[in-house]
Amino acid sequence: MMDFAAAKGPKLALDETSVLDIGTCVVDGNNLAPGRAIPDDGDPRIDHSLEGFLFTCGPDHIRHPQPMTGAFEGRRYPLHGSFSSHPAKILWTKFENGNAECRADIDIVTAEGRTARLERHWRIDGASGEVSLADRVVNTSVEAMPVFLMYHMNIGGKWFDSGTRLTGQMLENGGFPWTFGEEGGDIFCVPAEDKGEDWAEISLGPIAAIGGKSLRVRFGTDTLPFLQVWRNQRAPAHVFGIEPVSHRWVSRAELEEAGEFNILQPGESRSFALNFAFV
Repeated sequence: MMDFAAAKGPKLALDETSVLDIGTCVVDGNNLAPGRAIPDDGDPRIDHSLEGFLFTCGPDHIRHPQPMTGAFEGRRYPLHGSFSSHPAKILWTKFENGNAECRADIDIVTAEGRTARLERHWRIDGASGEVSLADRVVNTSVEAMPVFLMYHMNIGGKWFDSGTRLTGQMLENGGFPWTFGEEGGDIFCVPAEDKGEDWAEISLGPIAAIGGKSLRVRFGTDTLPFLQVWRNQRAPAHVFGIEPVSHRWVSRAELEEAGEFNILQPGESRSFALNFAFV
């Protein structure tokens, strides 16, 4: 893990062994990542990733495993796609004027044997403490491929109390308590776009353990037009997820039939953006 912090904002650990995702996220001395308070899905890649504060799902598949077709009949796309466990090649890091930046490339091989590159750029603004992520997925293979993406931002549920709420214009009545839905856990996925705005915003808080601050997440809706929210309090899990995502929550076959794949030709790219801050 690589320590990554600026003059203000969270103290992050970036995982060089797995897509330069975020492991620990320390705010006011507390690590908000869930650690081992996660469900065991039987995939050690995802167990490792879920423990952290943010992991990246895609680019060949998102969400749970589904059957592959054609030459791969009888196999299944891996849980949350192929990104996790691919090592990052760090091109440069800068810690200047109180700011922090890191730029890395991650070359991946998909479940279908195609290749892609994730060009990743992390920044922390030393004045505001806001963390910014700019990602570009490039099809480096010789054939067209669909590209999916979901950011899983996972927070340990132990940090919340009855006053902690989820707030955003895409939510019913503008928000509700973090313990929404069924007892023990629930999930939903809604359109995130709002009145033609290019960015969506959602907040989770206040969180008493970090001085009553809230986690504010913003993401670009041109390529992440949906928001999925997930919580699991079925022991030993105790985790809450804010998950900007590129596609509706339906089967892969249904997405394909509806013409909702985002196809990249060889050499083409697709960009994604996400920011977060504790305010």
